[in-house]
Amino acid sequence: MPPVTATPDEGPPAIPLVVPRDGTPEVTETVAALDAAIAALRAGSGPIAVDAERASGFRYGQRAYLVQLRREGAGTFLIDPVALPALAGLGQALRSTEWVLHAASQDLPCLAELGLVPTKLFDTELAARLLGYERVGLATLTERVLGYALAKEHSAADWSTRPLPPTWLAYAALDVELLVDLRAALAAELDDAGKRSWAEQEFAWLIDAPPPPPRAEPWRRVSGIHRVRGRRSLGEVRELWEERDALARQRDVAPGRVLPDATLVAIVQAQATDAAGLSGVQGLTGPRMRRTVSTWWRALERARALPETDLPQPAAGAGDGPPASVARWADRDPEAAARLQRARTALAEIGAERNVPVENLLEPALVRRLAWSPPADASPGGVARALAEGNARPWQVELTAPALSDAFAG
Repeated sequence: MPPVTATPDEGPPAIPLVVPRDGTPEVTETVAALDAAIAALRAGSGPIAVDAERASGFRYGQRAYLVQLRREGAGTFLIDPVALPALAGLGQALRSTEWVLHAASQDLPCLAELGLVPTKLFDTELAARLLGYERVGLATLTERVLGYALAKEHSAADWSTRPLPPTWLAYAALDVELLVDLRAALAAELDDAGKRSWAEQEFAWLIDAPPPPPRAEPWRRVSGIHRVRGRRSLGEVRELWEERDALARQRDVAPGRVLPDATLVAIVQAQATDAAGLSGVQGLTGPRMRRTVSTWWRALERARALPETDLPQPAAGAGDGPPASVARWADRDPEAAARLQRARTALAEIGAERNVPVENLLEPALVRRLAWSPPADASPGGVARALAEGNARPWQVELTAPALSDAFAG
């Protein structure tokens, strides 16, 4: 499909794309249909567009509930991983083909759970970031780069629904309709900007990157926890969070659907002396939620029975490492705070010069870690080694090591 030249401010309006060019395919949900899809995709040509739909906000985990694939000469396939949970054969058949995804880091984990792991990748969102696009959503890029408008009204749908409505299936098919066209256009822009090698290093990193470590004390991310004061109350938040998480996992529903964060915090703030005292807490007044009061009361009792030594500290990150809040750096280590400010200023200048967002120029967490504990050898070579050990890619090391060396030296 030839690209249409259009920008948000000039030229013809974007062409609405509401129906897949070949029609909406039926869902592949039998082994025979999957075998036919594998044969067709293997016989196709060029890169393969890949997407996955999850049920974030509805289900506990981040598993895929639909996998969309499109390849030139094969067409589009919508595969149901609930009916077909073992897709290793599909993954093996497509393993040597370049996969095109948008925001690949979001989909690669759930695809890997199904046995779908690429060996070569092109991420259209990441490519757009490296090119300096301010807005990198798929619909925005498709409109700006190709001149076609994609609807996004089902992006937050519960994709665990069965059967999936026809309008949802059309939306899912359109998500891979233009991915390969977008990839071609962005690849040409990367070449023109001299950034193709940067992108290739980033894409390779996405494939090989280890999974992130489990978040320490995830209960501290409860929205509104800043309104809770005292270690005992923080212990109550932790116990309520753990009870909610266990129930959500057991029921396979999003934790917020078991108990919203606002209600969890309100339970702690109520300082009830018995279960009846929770009945008036906002969020527990409906018939369904009133039946859960005893569950939350038992969690509070467990927290209140904890010895003082087992209660959480008021703030996370109080060890030898940097404070979680950069605003607290100056109190803990003024020199480190000054190093971080100099490093951020230097990186902002490089990002502006190269038209790359600072967060893509170098991982912010790595910058903070090195600013707090700079390498003993703060020469450009020593900083380069520290960056490489922190998994910075070669293009990032080359661009940032000299400036960070100056920043750390003061």
